[in-house]
Amino acid sequence: MSKVIIIGGGPAGMMAAITAKENKNDVLIIEKNNQLGKKLLITGKGRCNITSSLDMDTFIRNTPGNGMFLYSAYQQYTNKDIIKFLNKQGLEVKEERGNRIFPVTDKSIDVLKCFTKKLKELNIDIKYNEKVLEILVENIDGKTKVTGVKTNSEILKADKVILATGGKSYPLTGSTGDGYKLAQKLGHSITEIKPSLVPLKAYNKSECKQLQGLSLRNVKIKLMDIEKNKKIYEDFGEMIFTHFGVSGPIILSASAHLVRYKNIERLFNEKKIILKIDLKPALQDKKLNDRVLRDFEQVKNKQFKNSLDKLLPQKLIPIIIERSKINPNKKVNEITKKEREKLIKEIKDFEIEIVGFRPIDEAIITSGGINIKEIDPKTMESKKVKGLYFAGEIIDVDSYTGGFNLQIAYSTGYVAGTLGTH
Repeated sequence: MSKVIIIGGGPAGMMAAITAKENKNDVLIIEKNNQLGKKLLITGKGRCNITSSLDMDTFIRNTPGNGMFLYSAYQQYTNKDIIKFLNKQGLEVKEERGNRIFPVTDKSIDVLKCFTKKLKELNIDIKYNEKVLEILVENIDGKTKVTGVKTNSEILKADKVILATGGKSYPLTGSTGDGYKLAQKLGHSITEIKPSLVPLKAYNKSECKQLQGLSLRNVKIKLMDIEKNKKIYEDFGEMIFTHFGVSGPIILSASAHLVRYKNIERLFNEKKIILKIDLKPALQDKKLNDRVLRDFEQVKNKQFKNSLDKLLPQKLIPIIIERSKINPNKKVNEITKKEREKLIKEIKDFEIEIVGFRPIDEAIITSGGINIKEIDPKTMESKKVKGLYFAGEIIDVDSYTGGFNLQIAYSTGYVAGTLGTH
């Protein structure tokens, strides 16, 4: 039996604790907040997007940040395993569009309760409001080995330590990057920390402010590098306008691509990144033209500004009219074919210049972290320090939105919790 200390009580830390205890170890969780799973509670807008129903190979494809590193972890603990775990604790789940799995209750607290119930059942010790200042090591037979931890109140002995402190996003939940410093002290390198799954800033803020709060469903987006005339990312789904730019599921996933794109800061500065929105992806240009003609026919004696109510959300109409350069007071039956073509272009190709990311404390997850070259992917053990393991967002792996990042937490937490015995 090993004495195991887990630093951090999020989903990765709780999963690691449960697994380590089930493997007959003596387990202690040290959590700096006064409760476990603080960040878990705000995931999925408080509903908790537990995982995805897609197969595990697709999980890897949905992980632009070092997906292949997770191959072994995903074989050891899958989306089916986390669902089975929650079912055993009495929580049923449901599948929603985009293969997203949620609790039937729509409450993230119920997911957290499954974990805390299991921790209690296993009699796992938890120290709250305690901060780990240092992971203690000794050089034994020429190898650096974990011996314990030093907290703000005491020194605790341990044979193994699992570092699961999260990333740097949502600092109010306790993710303030402490784990990076602890690992760096032991010789680990940290890849550049950037926001991922984060809203995007637009150059024309006043236009976005006019549209603030407008949610668009079933739209298609394309992110373009206009310097190279290259498509960076494409997606279909839901987005929302904000006072600074754009957000929503498809925008957040797009940001995970942009964060890794070469020279992105320069391209932002030079306004070379364009978001193209197809507001009517189900209609090809000709079909849309036919639709516009039908709508116009019904309101032919009205002014143009009063003719688009059936076609577009109210908030969008003045901006589309302005961009189309058609006189808003012009009678509908006086609109020329050329003007109609311009209108269709604006609907099918609504452009926004993207000039940056919102700050990291608004990001859902962190891109960057402990360098994966320094971690054994089969066990999550450090290649530099014996008895030190990593789990969750602290590792340099990150996915799109859709339940993939939480699955990273469960899978890496499970593997770290087996402590190399599997």
